[in-house]
Amino acid sequence: MTTLDDGTEVVVKSGEPSAIAAEAAGLRWLAEPGAVGVPEVLGETEGRMVSTRVPPGRADRDAAERFGRGLAALHAAGAPAFGAPPPGGPVHAWIGEARMVNETGGHWPSWYAEHRVLPHARRALGGDDLALVERACARFDAVAGPPEPPARLHGDLWTGNVLWAGGQGWVIDPAAHGGHRETDVAMLALFGAPQLETILAAYDEAAPLADGWRDRVGLHQLWPLLVHAELFGGGYGDRALAVCERIT
Repeated sequence: MTTLDDGTEVVVKSGEPSAIAAEAAGLRWLAEPGAVGVPEVLGETEGRMVSTRVPPGRADRDAAERFGRGLAALHAAGAPAFGAPPPGGPVHAWIGEARMVNETGGHWPSWYAEHRVLPHARRALGGDDLALVERACARFDAVAGPPEPPARLHGDLWTGNVLWAGGQGWVIDPAAHGGHRETDVAMLALFGAPQLETILAAYDEAAPLADGWRDRVGLHQLWPLLVHAELFGGGYGDRALAVCERIT
């Protein structure tokens, strides 16, 4: 963190150029609807970005309700296709330290299998474990629920990427792309967000989720679990395989 001459507190971030370009484009895209708090990108150069700082705060009930409604509005702003990157963002983007390719598609179950689940599974798993993931992918069409239009996703909406200040939730560090709105919802639940049920109730009131969405949480958590298995190993692969067992 640093402070500009006018007193504005900013965050200066540097890293791999395509990762910084993807993050800057994602923040701008998520900010367009004015639905949730998003830090303003003040400047970007090759491998370096300056954005406004979100001060510390807490997630009270009113802020959580506001965030749930705002997240529904953000998703409703839409995207051109599943996998569509933010305008000006690179096709080769990142989720955390894992590479994410934003190839587009019109059929969510097959797109999710090909461009989200399988690439990370192939880097994290092998043998019978990978074969189980592949069998689960073949079942996605049967378990995905009713079709949804592409939503404008944050893409990495775990609790650490939601900050609370000024009576609202703010999102940071996106892996933004066009996707299924239940993916953001499921990722919020993956590691436990504060006021989670309040957020979900406000979301569902503003934009009702399709029947059976809670039964599909594991399906949508499969991608981030495999990302974590690729990056960190540990028990994340086992958790992903347990999801695949239930799907198959």
